[in-house]
Amino acid sequence: MQTPKGTWIKAIGIADVRSKRPMRASMHQRIGSVTKTFIGSLLMQLAGQHVLSLDDKVSQYIKGVPNGDTMTLRQVADMTSGVASYTADPAFIEALYSDPERRWRPSELLGIGLRDSPLFSPGTAFQYSDSNYVLLGMVIRQVEGRPLGAVLRKRIIDPLKLAQTSWPGASAALPKPHARGYTLQGQSSDKPADATNWNPSAAWASGEMISSVRDLLVYGRALGTGKGLLRPQQQRERLHSFNPKIAPETATLSYGIGLVDDRGWIGHTGSVPGYTTAVYYHPGIDTTVVVEANSDIASGSCPGQPTLIDNPITRPCATPADRIMGAVAASLRRPYQLPPG
Repeated sequence: MQTPKGTWIKAIGIADVRSKRPMRASMHQRIGSVTKTFIGSLLMQLAGQHVLSLDDKVSQYIKGVPNGDTMTLRQVADMTSGVASYTADPAFIEALYSDPERRWRPSELLGIGLRDSPLFSPGTAFQYSDSNYVLLGMVIRQVEGRPLGAVLRKRIIDPLKLAQTSWPGASAALPKPHARGYTLQGQSSDKPADATNWNPSAAWASGEMISSVRDLLVYGRALGTGKGLLRPQQQRERLHSFNPKIAPETATLSYGIGLVDDRGWIGHTGSVPGYTTAVYYHPGIDTTVVVEANSDIASGSCPGQPTLIDNPITRPCATPADRIMGAVAASLRRPYQLPPG
C-alpha cells in the first residue's frame, strides 16, 4: 500500500507448498484481468495520438465480428459490445482443463466467443467478456504492426520502469523468483492442484501478464492518476468512460475503458487459475493498494464454484485477493464492494 505518508509492503504465507518457501513481495505472479487495464491504456494512448478513434467501427480492423459495422472500439472496451466471452463456453473450459499447457492462438479464442454472439445490440446492455479484450489486442497489434508484447514494453513497461512486469506470450515460464499458484479448477477433489505452468496464452490480451507487488504499486498510481501513462485529456476521458449499464446487484460498480470504479476505488481485479490480484487507486485519499495471492480458490457462499472443506459459507463469496482488498479498504474507511456471491 502506498499513501502520502509512505509505502507499506507485507508478504505472508508460503510461495511453494512442497518446499514451504515463504512468500516475498518481490516474487513474480500472474495478474489475470489486471492485464485489461494495460490494454485499455494502450487504446487510450493510440486514440490520443490519432492512430485510431474510440468511435471507429470494429469492422475497420477485424472482419467477421457480428454487428462489427455498428460496434465501436469504445463499446468493446467498456463491455457493451454484445460479444460473448469465450471463457463462458463449456467446450473451451473442457479443453482448458484437459490440456492446461496447450498454446492458444488469439483468433481461436475470439472465434469461440463469436460462436455465441451477439448477445445484444452494441451499446444497449453490459456483459463482462474476455473476448472483448482479445479483440482489442488484435486491433492494437494490427495498427502498431508488431507483437502486442513489444507494444506494451515500449509504451508502458519501459517508460514506467516496471522491471518485474512482462508479457509471456505462449511461454508458460514465470521469471524467478516466483510464487507457485494453486487452484481447484478442473479438480474433482478438495486438494488444490499446482497451476503454475498452465499456459497463459489461454488468456492472451484479456489476462496473461506477469508482475509483482512493487511494480503494481507504481503502475496502480499511474493508472489512477494518468501520470506517466496518459496525457491529461486522455485520462479525463477515461475517468468519464464508466458506463451505468451494470446489473442491479452490482449497483456500486461501473466499468469503463479497462477500468472499474468501485465506490471510488479505480482499478481492476484479476483471476487466472492459481493466482488472484487486485490493483486500486483511491483519489480521495491518494492511496494505492495492491494485493497478490497465489491461489484463485474462492471462499464464502459460492454456489457452483469449487471450495475447500473448511469453507466459511456464511461470508460473501470472494477470491483471496478480493477478500484482502476488502479488509484493507475497510480499514481505510473507504468501502470496497466484494463481487456478488
